[in-house]
Amino acid sequence: MTTPNLLVELFVEELPPKVLQKLGDAFAVVLFEQLKAQGLTSPGSRITAYASPRRLAAHITEVLPQAADKAVSQKLMPVSVGLDAEGKASPALVKKLNALGAEESAVATLERVNDGKADILYYHSTAKGAQLTEGVQNALDEAIARLPIPKVMRYQLQDGWSSVNFVRPAHGLVVLHGTEVLLSVSALGLKAGNITHGHRFEASVDPIGITSADTYAAQLREQGAVIASFPERRDEIARQLKAAAERVGGGVRAIEDEALLDEVTALVERPNVLVCEFEKEFLDVPQECLILTMKANQKYFPLLSAEGRLTHQFLVVSNISPSDASAVTGGNERVVRPRLADAKFFFDQDRKKTLLSRVDALSKVVYHNKLGTQGERMQRVRAIAKAIAHDLFDAIAKAHPEQLGSVEGEIAEEYLLESVDTAAMLAKTDLVTDMVGEFPELQGIMGGYYAANDGLSVQVAHAIEDHYKPRFAGDELPRENVGVVVALADKLETLVGMFGIGNLPTGDRDPFALRRHALGVIRMLIDKELPLDLTRILDAAAKAFGALLPDAQKSNAQLLEFIHERLAGYLREQGYSAQEADAVIAANVPWGEIPKALQAVRAFAELPEAPALAAANKRIGNILKKAGQVDPHVNPAMLREPAEQALYAAMQQTVPEADARFAEGDYTGSLQTLAALRAPVDTFFDDVMVNADEEALRLNRQGLLQSLHVAMNRVADLSRLA
Repeated sequence: MTTPNLLVELFVEELPPKVLQKLGDAFAVVLFEQLKAQGLTSPGSRITAYASPRRLAAHITEVLPQAADKAVSQKLMPVSVGLDAEGKASPALVKKLNALGAEESAVATLERVNDGKADILYYHSTAKGAQLTEGVQNALDEAIARLPIPKVMRYQLQDGWSSVNFVRPAHGLVVLHGTEVLLSVSALGLKAGNITHGHRFEASVDPIGITSADTYAAQLREQGAVIASFPERRDEIARQLKAAAERVGGGVRAIEDEALLDEVTALVERPNVLVCEFEKEFLDVPQECLILTMKANQKYFPLLSAEGRLTHQFLVVSNISPSDASAVTGGNERVVRPRLADAKFFFDQDRKKTLLSRVDALSKVVYHNKLGTQGERMQRVRAIAKAIAHDLFDAIAKAHPEQLGSVEGEIAEEYLLESVDTAAMLAKTDLVTDMVGEFPELQGIMGGYYAANDGLSVQVAHAIEDHYKPRFAGDELPRENVGVVVALADKLETLVGMFGIGNLPTGDRDPFALRRHALGVIRMLIDKELPLDLTRILDAAAKAFGALLPDAQKSNAQLLEFIHERLAGYLREQGYSAQEADAVIAANVPWGEIPKALQAVRAFAELPEAPALAAANKRIGNILKKAGQVDPHVNPAMLREPAEQALYAAMQQTVPEADARFAEGDYTGSLQTLAALRAPVDTFFDDVMVNADEEALRLNRQGLLQSLHVAMNRVADLSRLA
């Protein structure tokens, strides 16, 4: 005989769409876990979660009518406390047994167990397995209590007196074990039954009497016009979106937005995708504005051309399927038109004023009560950007002069500095425009458009748009050097300022997104291979704050450690081990060289000589640390022992070659060349006393180790591999 399946459904008023899937999954999972904990599920039991705008439900297979009885062992008390000299039960033991539902005669069945200190009395009994009705009630109560409800409602029940708290008012409870209704189960003032409701407008039967747990989804689909499964409904919407775009033709496609797809799935019970359109004149507005207003305000899917440009058509996911779809399409077209008109109005009005004319308005926008206004922040970003630009130009001019060239006959350095300063000054001015005031998500993007409208260079416009990048993990980086410099300055201003006033992120709170800013700095320095000294830049950033930061040296040290921690995590995500990452970070390799250094360390670690050299390097580091300041120069005439003479000779042959390869950027070859030192290093430590009593001899040997330590740790701190 097969074990019946269980269905539990809560029928409610429209649930919050952005958390519907999470609510549905949590409801089903907790219900299942609680039934399993009570022994009411089978090894083959499976769970299916259902979540639609007006219901949370779970279908669980093979749910037992009663759990199996369980053997229970209860620790009572020491024998010396529970039994007298004649072996009779003490009053304390009798009281304990009675509390467990046992008679005094059960003393004879008690087991004595020695715990290493004393004999302990144990009472063994059999606990009756949980009944299904009781178990479902407990599981349902727990599932409701543990729902991740963003905001609880308090509402009155039908008796006019009682009230309950829940995410939305609940109006129905279905609890079916096979075909049997578990009538005694209740929740939120509702008694269990088998009655639910389908689509508000398109159900062919209402109310719907669910025949059995296994017919639930089919009955809702066929009689109630509801696709109860969230994933199934989501897949159907995605299928219809693709089909509708193909019907339009011309290679158009619906914009991809997973969050929007989830939200729309939570808004409809049976989706019907329709094609709508708006006047082409609105396409003169930047497409980001139109796309945002259609997605955020109306939950529409804009259609993009094969080249990725916005078209004048869009898709709407309707919850109804009328015979004449024009009523739905026409209504949505009328609704979106004022939204697009607003966007066009904001865009037209904003272009009447230049970004430069808006700079003074930044002094009226508060940034932080301890760090001043956006105007003051802008001046700090300008100063930081200027310092970065100088360092970047000098480094590029030295290492890669071919990258500089000239722009329209101007000297590249002057052009870079002027463009960086202009972009840094204007980067935040779109915050005081009408468009960004209405759509904050467009900050930076609109600044780029308005900069182009003002006739500013492409590099400046791109920098204004790009200075927020990367906004999230995997986001693209700024396109040109000007944008990279301003983006770095913007993020470093935030990091240095917030650390300077003590606004550090905690384990679960990071309101100023400092972790994201740090990762953005890391990605730009590494991926753009920027030859910049981060410590020097942080010092320049701190100077831009003047007297606002009480102890900038201390806070910058904290910040540098914070960035290095983020760097270590970032490198581990790229597939490098913690030891490899630590070795490179500890060596202070230039940021742009980190990937190359990591590859060299990985190749070195695979050599048979690597473990011994790493261990020797660690030993050398410990010796030098105790010695204090050590002069790396060596007097060959004072090398007395054959082992130290052999090491010096090997270094004279090996180190210059390793240094040459390092200078050429061949980090892997540099480390592999040093592998030849393994044997003389091992012999040195076997035969030579470094800390000799004679001071001159001791200092000379320490100098030999110091020069070896420098040579071995140019690419990475090899001791971290030990």
